[in-house]
Amino acid sequence: MKKLPLTFENMLPINKALANPTRIQILKLLSEKPHNVNELSEKLNLPFSTTASHINKLEKVDLILTELVPGRGTQKVSAMNYDRIQIDLYNSEEKSTEHEVILEMDIGEYIDCHALPHCGIVSEIDYIGNQDDPRSFYERDRKKAQLLYFRDGYVEYRFPNRIPYGHEPKEIEFSVEICSEAPNHKLDWPSDITTWVNNRETGTWTSPGDFGGERGSLTPDWWRTNLTQYGLLKQWKITKEGSYIDNEQISSVKINDLQLDKLPYIAFRLGIKEEAVNKGGLNIFGPKFGNHEQGIVMKIKIE
Repeated sequence: MKKLPLTFENMLPINKALANPTRIQILKLLSEKPHNVNELSEKLNLPFSTTASHINKLEKVDLILTELVPGRGTQKVSAMNYDRIQIDLYNSEEKSTEHEVILEMDIGEYIDCHALPHCGIVSEIDYIGNQDDPRSFYERDRKKAQLLYFRDGYVEYRFPNRIPYGHEPKEIEFSVEICSEAPNHKLDWPSDITTWVNNRETGTWTSPGDFGGERGSLTPDWWRTNLTQYGLLKQWKITKEGSYIDNEQISSVKINDLQLDKLPYIAFRLGIKEEAVNKGGLNIFGPKFGNHEQGIVMKIKIE
C-alpha cells in the first residue's frame, strides 16, 4: 500500500483539495479503477469542464496521476497515486534530531537459508532434526535454535521496517556472535564471512577460527567442550560514508545504497560466497549459547 506522509509544511494544500465532496467522490471512483474525464463526468452527473477542474486540483497536490493514452483520439486518464494518507502532527523544528530503533531476532527466525554439510541446528536442550542434514533447517522447531552452523551456505533474516515515514536513516548496525565452522573445533580455521543488506553486498570479514576447548559462559552443560563453544561478537555498520565492521571500513557501500525506503522489511544475510578464498564455514550463536546473551540485533539511528 502506497502511503503519503504529511507534515505541517505540506498538509494544508492537500487538506484544501480534499475539502470538497465532489473531489472525495472522484477519489472513491478512482480507487476502483482508472477513469478518463468523460467517464467521471457521466458518473458524477457534472459538466466536463467542472470535472476537469476538480481533476486539475487533485493533480496539483499529487493525489492522482494523469496521463494521455490513445483511444478515440487521445484521452486523459486519471488514476490514484496513494492508497493512504498519514498525518504526522508534530512541528519539524521541535522534533528530536535523532532517535534509535532497536530490534532483536532469534537466530532460528531466518526466512531463507542454504546450508551444506557439515551442518546442524541446535536448541538449548538437544539437536533439532539430524546432524549434517540440510532438511533440519526447515523443521518447525528451528525457531528454538540457539546454535546453527554450516560449512557452506547462508541464512537470511528479515526485520520489520520501522523507520518512521518522513525520516531519514543515518546509520544501520547489525550485531551477532559468530565464528568459523570446523569439525569439532579449530582455533586456526579462517573463514570469509560475507554480509548483505537488502540484497546488497556490504563486505566480508575473515573469522580467525572455530573456538572451543573452553566452555562458553552461556553454553549448556550437555554440549561437549570439544565442540564449538563460543564466537566473537561482531558489529556491521553502514553509514552515509561507507560500511564498517567493528568501526573498521570494509567497503564503500553507503546507507543510501540500501534503499531502505523501498521495502516493508530490512533483509540481513550472512553467508559464505562460492568464490571465497577461505571457505571455513559459519557458526551463529543465540542468547543461550556462547558468550553473549543476544540473537541478531539491528539498530537504526534516524535523523
